[in-house]
Amino acid sequence: MGYSGEFEGIEYDLGIKTLERWLIKPEKKMNIALGIPKERANDERRVALSPAGVKILNENGIRVLIEKNAGLASNFPDEEYAEAGGYLTESPDDLYNNANVIVKVSPPQAEEAALFKPDQMLISALHLGSVNKAIIRTFLQKNITALGFEFIETRDGELPIVRTLSEIAGSLAIQTAAKYLETGYGGSGILLGGIAGVPPAHITIIGAGTVGLFAAQDALGLGAQVTVIDREINRLRRFEAFFNRHIVTAIANDHYISELAKISDVMIGALSPKQKVINPIVSEDVIKTMRTGSVIIDVSIDQGACFATSRHTTHTNPIFVKHGVTHYCVPNIPSAVARTASFALTNTLLPFLMKLTAYETITEILWNSHSLRKGTYAFKGYVTQKPLAEITGLQCREIDMLLATG
Repeated sequence: MGYSGEFEGIEYDLGIKTLERWLIKPEKKMNIALGIPKERANDERRVALSPAGVKILNENGIRVLIEKNAGLASNFPDEEYAEAGGYLTESPDDLYNNANVIVKVSPPQAEEAALFKPDQMLISALHLGSVNKAIIRTFLQKNITALGFEFIETRDGELPIVRTLSEIAGSLAIQTAAKYLETGYGGSGILLGGIAGVPPAHITIIGAGTVGLFAAQDALGLGAQVTVIDREINRLRRFEAFFNRHIVTAIANDHYISELAKISDVMIGALSPKQKVINPIVSEDVIKTMRTGSVIIDVSIDQGACFATSRHTTHTNPIFVKHGVTHYCVPNIPSAVARTASFALTNTLLPFLMKLTAYETITEILWNSHSLRKGTYAFKGYVTQKPLAEITGLQCREIDMLLATG
C-alpha cells in the first residue's frame, strides 16, 4: 500500500509537470515579412493594402514592407504607411530580398517574376485570359507558392475577393456605358435614363452574377431598360425576385442573343468567373447587327472574352470601334476608382492574411485553411489548378495530394 501511494504521488506530479510544460510551451508560428510592391502592369493604380490594413497587420505581428510610392496612385502617401508601422523600401529589389510573402493586385509582369526568390509565397490576381506561360514556369522552378484571387473560395462556394471587385466593376460598367453613349465620344447620343417623352437606353447584361447584379441595379437606378440573360434559369429567377420583376430575363441562347443585339444600345459581358476560361458567346456576325454608336463593355475580358470582337484595352486607351460599335475591354476596370478599390481589396484580403501567422510552415497554413488551399495554383513545383494546366500545357497535381505527401 505504501508503494502504491508513492507511485500515485509520482504519477500525479509528472502529470502536473507535463501539463505545465505544454501550457508554457511557446507557440511556433511562421515569421511573416509581407511585401507590397508598386504595381507595374499597364495603368494599374491600385495597391494591395491601405495604410489602415498595414496597421492592423503590424499590430498582429506581421511585418509589412512597402515599396516607395506604391500607394501614391491611390492617394496613399508613403508617410501614411510609415505612421501605420510599415517599412518603406527604396527599390523592388530591397522588397523582394526581404519579404517571404508578396501581396499585389495585378498578375506579376515578366520583370517582376525575375525578382522572386525561391520558396516565397505570392497572393495576387492571375487573369486566366492573359496567362504568361513563361512566368508560371519560373514560379514552378523557384518553388513559389502562388495563390490567385480568382480561386480563393470559402466553404459555402463564395469567391470573396472576386465578388468585391465584381461589385465595383458592375457599377463602373454602367458609368462607362453612359459616357460612351454620348455624342462627343462617338456614341449614339442617347441619355441612359431618358427623360419624359423620350425613351431610355436599352441595356442587355450577359450573366446573372455579381457584376450583372450591380450593373442592373445601377442601370435601373438611372432609369434604363434592362434585360439580363444567363444560361442558368435559377440565377434568372433570383434576379427577377430581387428586382421585383422590374427587369426582363431570358435564357442566353443564340436566338435571344441575336434578337437583343439588334435593339440594345449597350451590351455588357458579365459572365461568371466560376466558368474559369470564358469563350465568346456573342459572334462577330451578331455584333455586325448592332446599331451604329452602340456600346460593348466586356467585363469578362480578364478571364477570356464574352464577345468575339473583344481585345484587351487599357485605361489610357480604353476603347476601339469595330463594325460601328464602341468596345471597352479593360481587364482591370476597378483601377479607375483606385482608392475605393484598394480599400475594398484590403477589407477582403485581411482575414486571409491574418491566417498566415497561425502555423509554422506554408504546408501547415494551406492544410488548415480551406480558402487558401483552394486559392493555390502553384505549389511544390506543380500547377494545382486544372484550367491553368490546360492553358499552359504544364503538369497538374491535386493540391491535397501534394500536401499529404509532405
